[in-house]
Amino acid sequence: MSDGRDPLAGFDAERLRRTLTAVDEASPLVHHLTNDVTTSETANVTLHWGGLPVMADAPAEAGDMAAGADAVVINTGTASRPDVDAMVDAGERANEAGVPVVLDPVGYGATPHRVASVGRLLDAVAFDVIKGNAGEIRGLAGEEATVRGVESVGEESGAAAAAEALAAETGAAVVASGAVDVVANPDGSAYEVAVGHERMGTFVGSGCMLASTLGTMSALVSRADGAVDTATEAALVATTAYGLAGERAAEAAPAGPASYRTAFMDAVASTATDPPDIDVGDRVTPI
Repeated sequence: MSDGRDPLAGFDAERLRRTLTAVDEASPLVHHLTNDVTTSETANVTLHWGGLPVMADAPAEAGDMAAGADAVVINTGTASRPDVDAMVDAGERANEAGVPVVLDPVGYGATPHRVASVGRLLDAVAFDVIKGNAGEIRGLAGEEATVRGVESVGEESGAAAAAEALAAETGAAVVASGAVDVVANPDGSAYEVAVGHERMGTFVGSGCMLASTLGTMSALVSRADGAVDTATEAALVATTAYGLAGERAAEAAPAGPASYRTAFMDAVASTATDPPDIDVGDRVTPI
C-alpha cells in the first residue's frame, strides 16, 4: 500500500547500497511456491542477494512456512490445482502474519486454467507486489493481450497504463517487466526503470528471478533499519539492482547464453556487495 510519499524521494546510489547491505544483514527468509522449471535459479538468486530461500510447496506445510517467513513469492508457472490450494493457504497465512507477498502470474491469459488460478489467488490474497511481463499485466488489467505459452507476444505499448490501473485496483505495487521496466504505485504514480541488458532474455528463468528479487527486497519493508518503507520503494530498488546486475554480466561479453547466465549469477552476487555508483535520477524517472 502507498503512504502518499514519493517513492523516489531520497532514492540514490547510496540508498541502493544501504538497502542491499540491509538485505545481507537481515538474511530474510523468502518462501517460494514456484514453478518446477526455475526452482534452482530462484533459490540461487535469492541467496546471492543475501536472502535465505526455502521452497516448501507441500500443502501440509506451505501455510506454516509462509507464516514464519519474511516474504512469500507465489509463481503460477506450473501450478496444478493442488499447487494453487497450497498457494492460497500460504498467501492467506502470510497476510494474517503481516508477511509481504509477491505474485508472478506466469502465462496469465494463455489457458483458462491459468486465468482461473490467478483469479482465485487475487480473490483470496492481498498481494504487496504483482510482477509480470507486458502481456500478463495487460491481461490482468482487463485488456486484450496475447500470451503464447509463458511469453508475451506483441508490443509493450500500453504496459504502463495497465500497470497503473492494476495497482489502483489491487493496492499492490505493480512491476511490468520489459526492455524498460515500469513500476506503478497504488496512488496512481508510475516510474520507468531504464536498466538491464537485452541478453537477460536469452535464458529461461530471468523473469522468475526478478520476482524472487522483488520478494527479497520486499522483506525489508517497515523494518527498523528503514531501508525501504513501502512495497513500491522495494520494487524500485529490486528492479534497479536486478537490471544493473544484467548490465554488469554483459561487460565481459560472455560467449553465449549459458555463459551469460553464469555471469549474471556472479553479477548478482557482486552487485549485492558492491553496486555501481550510478546516477539513479538518469535511470529511474517518473512517467
